[in-house]
Amino acid sequence: MTIMQSFLNELEKEAVTTRKMLERVPLDKYDWVPHEKSMKLGSLATHIAELPDWIDMVLHTTELDFEANPYTPAKLTSTNELLNYFEKSLANGRNVLTKDNESQLELPWTLRNGKQIYSTEPKADVIRMSLSQIIHHRAQLGVYLRLLNIPIPGSYGPSADENNF
Repeated sequence: MTIMQSFLNELEKEAVTTRKMLERVPLDKYDWVPHEKSMKLGSLATHIAELPDWIDMVLHTTELDFEANPYTPAKLTSTNELLNYFEKSLANGRNVLTKDNESQLELPWTLRNGKQIYSTEPKADVIRMSLSQIIHHRAQLGVYLRLLNIPIPGSYGPSADENNF
């Protein structure tokens, strides 16, 4: 199995749970935050939905410079828009995880804000981090949903909210 196939397999497995979580985000709570230092619920959900697209960005660029490219999140106003945004991002991520792009994995990729460099790592490591970010932020979303008393779907087995647990 190639590294790209391994990444693709993981992306597909994580997409199932990610989709279930995003389906439960209540629109009337998009501006809700559990803590003053936390993202708004809608911002967190949007970020989770866009993360598979980072795979495409990493493979087709040499860096992300926040100073030159300020982050502007998509403005989503419905669960359907959120899920469609995720599916589009997921399709972009899937489409580039091919054997043809395997040669790109050792090339360096930099995350920066102007002259301040946060990291320079091989593209394979950045793709791995992107997949980890999906899982990390999805776990945050689970906490948000729990605090809002919204049932949590299982991730790697049943959750406490599912009948068989």
